[in-house]
Amino acid sequence: MYFDFADLALFRHVVEAGSITHGAERANLALAAASTRIRKMEDALGTPLLIRSRGGVVTTQAGRTMLQHARTILTQAEKLREDLGPYGRGLAGQVRILSNTNALTEFLPEALTSFLAQYPDVSVDLEERLSDEIVGLIAEGVADIGIVAGTVDAGGLQSFPFRSDRFVLVVARDHALAKREKIAFAEVLDYDIVGLDRASALQRFLESKATRLGKPLRLRVQLRSFDAVCRLVECNVGVGIVPQTTAKRIARSSAITIVDLTDAWAPRDLTICVRDSDDLPPFARQLVDHLRISV
Repeated sequence: MYFDFADLALFRHVVEAGSITHGAERANLALAAASTRIRKMEDALGTPLLIRSRGGVVTTQAGRTMLQHARTILTQAEKLREDLGPYGRGLAGQVRILSNTNALTEFLPEALTSFLAQYPDVSVDLEERLSDEIVGLIAEGVADIGIVAGTVDAGGLQSFPFRSDRFVLVVARDHALAKREKIAFAEVLDYDIVGLDRASALQRFLESKATRLGKPLRLRVQLRSFDAVCRLVECNVGVGIVPQTTAKRIARSSAITIVDLTDAWAPRDLTICVRDSDDLPPFARQLVDHLRISV
């Protein structure tokens, strides 16, 4: 029985993505090649690792055991590469971060830019997820660092303060809601909304809140950035929900009005979470320290 790092990395990608197709994309492999590799792993073990269906794949008991060991082996290999990095010319290490939408768009770009300038031999793999998903994935060892909303229970993870922000409603200056100082999300649902792509963590979060209120989210346009949302809100296409940091920045040069949201989830204290800072690879620990002090 022999599995190389490529096999183990592919298997991890497939399980985390929930399908062989998406796992193959993450591993930069053709679907046929990825399927063949997984099948050969199962043949070598003499037992299925995945249960396949039209909806994707889930692990068998043997697959869960394989995933646990694959993550351990790949983490140790990454630590080895980092320790030996100064002796070679390649990348000294890679840090994987999972972040919610707010932190990813408003705070991480600047912080990561300064970190990467300081450590040119490090690369960062950054992925957007919902805060509650991030906590579970960090606990499982899927990534090194998570940035989540402070309202989420981090369980047994170590956590550190990162930033504070809040979600607000933005409307055009001549919109019917422009004279309001505050509003509840339930009332916002009576209006057309300019939002982010449905795949974004924030949009999924808002859709879940709308479902709980028993109202549809009337998405008029879906975009890929908060800045783009504000630009279409200015044109009265609909109203939008964005971080206050974004809204204040754009309001200086755009005809939009900011209305406070009264919902308990609107304030966003952002938190860094890790499994155990002492067990992090060296560059991941340095990045955590950098994120904590960079303002």
